[in-house]
Amino acid sequence: MSIQHTVHFKIIRPHETKMLHGLIFLEENQHPTVEDYAKCLKLCGHDVVIHDADKFIFKAESDGQSYLIDVLEDFEKRVRDLDAENLSRSFQKPNPSF
Repeated sequence: MSIQHTVHFKIIRPHETKMLHGLIFLEENQHPTVEDYAKCLKLCGHDVVIHDADKFIFKAESDGQSYLIDVLEDFEKRVRDLDAENLSRSFQKPNPSF
């Protein structure tokens, strides 16, 4: 059974930096490889080559300018407890309509 793995990456251009994300589908208990990240970035529209395989840094080019893409493996996920959120909403008073 395949599971979704969210990939967070940072695009580093000379005058701007953006945080984006993509998806990789992996089998259970499988860890993503450099090739998996490269495939994800290519599906996101970046023509990448591996710049530093140990640190998951890729190099891409667009409109004659090259830029780096840093895959953030240690990105902290926001943990939300939907049950707790729904329970807390049940204690809130509805907005009165005037």
